Amino acid sequence: MRYDAVTLRLAPLACAVLMLAACGGKPAADADAPAAKPGAEEKVLNVYNWSDYVADDTVKNFEAATGVKVNYDVYDANETLESKLSAGASGYDAVFPSARPFAQRQVKAGMYAKLDKSKLPNWSHLDPQLLQNLASIDPGNEHLVPYMWGTTGLGLNVDKIKQALGDNAPLDSWSLLFDPANAAKLGKCGITVLDDDQEAFGAALIWLGRDPNAGAADEIDAVKKVYAAIRPHVRTFNNAEYKDAFANGDACIVMGYSGDIAQASTAAFDAAKKAGKPAPNLRFVIPKEGAIRWVDVIAVPKDSKHLGNAHAFIDYLLDPKVAAAISNHVAYASANKDAAPLVDPAIAQDQGVYPPEAVRAKLVDPRSLPEDVQRQRVRAWTSIKSGH
Repeated sequence: MRYDAVTLRLAPLACAVLMLAACGGKPAADADAPAAKPGAEEKVLNVYNWSDYVADDTVKNFEAATGVKVNYDVYDANETLESKLSAGASGYDAVFPSARPFAQRQVKAGMYAKLDKSKLPNWSHLDPQLLQNLASIDPGNEHLVPYMWGTTGLGLNVDKIKQALGDNAPLDSWSLLFDPANAAKLGKCGITVLDDDQEAFGAALIWLGRDPNAGAADEIDAVKKVYAAIRPHVRTFNNAEYKDAFANGDACIVMGYSGDIAQASTAAFDAAKKAGKPAPNLRFVIPKEGAIRWVDVIAVPKDSKHLGNAHAFIDYLLDPKVAAAISNHVAYASANKDAAPLVDPAIAQDQGVYPPEAVRAKLVDPRSLPEDVQRQRVRAWTSIKSGH
C-alpha cells in the first residue's frame, strides 16, 4: 500500500490549532488552566518519544497554541527509556512506553504519576476496548493513556522475493523468514530482524505453534535453534535503520512494525517518483500464523517538573483532528476512536494497519515474564545475535 506524503498531512490539523473559532472548537491545551497562568508553571515540556511518532508539525502547532517550549528527544528501544526511568531524575515530563511488559512493570514499580483526568477533557475520545485492555495492567486507567497500536510482522519487497523464490513464495507466512531454505536464498537480497527479544522470540514461537509468551528452557532452546538455522543469512538486527534499508532496496524481507513498513514504503515511492522510476512493490504482512500486537501509551514520570504542561500536551494529542493527522503521517492505528473517520482512507482501509476481526483474533498481547525467565531470554538473544 502506498501512502502519498502530501495527502497524509491533513488540513484539519492546522484548522484545529490555528483557526479554532472557525472550526467550532478550542485547543485541547487551553483546557489546562494551571499551564496557562503566568508564573504558575515554567513554559517548558520535556518529551521522550520513539522516532517518527508524531506528524511533522505536531510539536510546532502545540507550541504555537500554548506558548510552551517543547524539548523533544527520541529513542529506539523500550530498554533505553526504562533505563533512564529506573535511574531516576530522568528530567522528562511525557514518555511513550509500550504497554506490555514495559509500562506494566513501570506502573507496578511506581514510576508514573497518577493522571488528573479533570485536565483531560479529550479522554472521552479514547477507544473503550483499548482502555479496558489496559486496565488489566493499570487498574482504573490511572497512569497510562493509549496512543497508537499495531503489530509486528513482515515487510516484503515482493518482486525481489519472487525473483529469489518463485511465484509460489509463501508471502503470508513466517516460513518466509524462518524456513532455512527460504532464508538461504533471501539472504542475498537482504534480511533484517528486530533487535528485540520480545518481538523476535514471539515471532519464532508463533511459527513453531507455541505460546509466544512461553519461557521454559526447552522453548528458549527451540527459539535458539530457529535463529541458528537462519543466522548466517541475517544481515542486521536493529530497530531503526531497517526502515531505510527496506526503503532503498538493501533489504528484501524485514521483521518490523506495521507503521515503520508503511513509512518506508512511502519513502520508496517518493524516491522512485523523483527519479522517474517505477516504485518497488513493498508490502506489510501479518503472517497467517499470527503475530504480536502491541499498544504504546503515554505516561508522566512521577518526578515530572511540568505536570500541567504534560497534561496539556496529552490532551492536545487526544484531540481527534490532531490524532488523525498523526496517524496519517506515521501510518499506525490510533487509540482515538473519534479520529478514525478523519484518517486517510489509504491507511484506514489498509488491513495491515487496521486488521479485520478474523486477523485480530490471531494477535497476541505480550505478557510480563518472571525476572529469571526474562534474564534467560535476554542471554539467549545476545547469543543468537552474536551467532554463538
